[in-house]
Amino acid sequence: MNLRDKLRGLLVRLYARRVEGHLDHAQVPKHIGVIMDGNRRWAKASGSTTEHGHRAGAEKIEEFLGWCTETDVEVVTLWLLSTDNFDRPEDELVPLLGIIEDVVRTLAADGRWRVHHVGTPDILPSDVQTALKVAEESTSHVDGILVNVAIGYGGRQEIADAVRSMIVDAADRGTSMEDLADSVSVDLIGRHLYTGAQPDPDLVIRTSGEQRLSGFMLWQTAHAEYYFCEVFWPAFRKVDFLRALRDYAARHRRYGG
Repeated sequence: MNLRDKLRGLLVRLYARRVEGHLDHAQVPKHIGVIMDGNRRWAKASGSTTEHGHRAGAEKIEEFLGWCTETDVEVVTLWLLSTDNFDRPEDELVPLLGIIEDVVRTLAADGRWRVHHVGTPDILPSDVQTALKVAEESTSHVDGILVNVAIGYGGRQEIADAVRSMIVDAADRGTSMEDLADSVSVDLIGRHLYTGAQPDPDLVIRTSGEQRLSGFMLWQTAHAEYYFCEVFWPAFRKVDFLRALRDYAARHRRYGG
């Protein structure tokens, strides 16, 4: 690392401390959703392989959760794999699934966070399903950040699964379709989502410069604030995170009022 890079790094760290020093923890979002985008483009820009890009993105997760712990965030939803990602070539998808399995095991072994899967388990390989089940069971007692790992996740699929779950539950209780139709409400559907009784996201961060949700938590983000960051996910820094929190704190949330 040359002198210019060292000075730049020092200035960034000093700036991050300044931003953090002025951060009002009372204004910190309690639930942050993250669309971790840009692993492949980061790898291409650095002359590396796609697999290396995904691994670099995976390594960023624990660091990011550490920042969230420092700033009193309570729930984090990380989008690791969408239902659309299964259309990727096998030579990319297979290593990616292995990396995601490693992420789940690492988060569970860390001991600081409670892991919860959001997504459709049936479409995942058995090894990933097992890792998710073990992670949820082994961290259920942890009094730390609730980390939703969105794997095999699609927003439309979640709503369809919620409606299906609602119908099955009604049938199990002997409720007629007419009575179910009369009882359908926003709250009822919400209780059948993957996130159940969790608070909705206050802030959604998407890296890589893309400005769209791509189906991420379509129901839960109705009143969320969005922060789009140009940097690719593997290069996401603490100062980028703090800027997102500062930007969020400066907004006036009206909830339609």
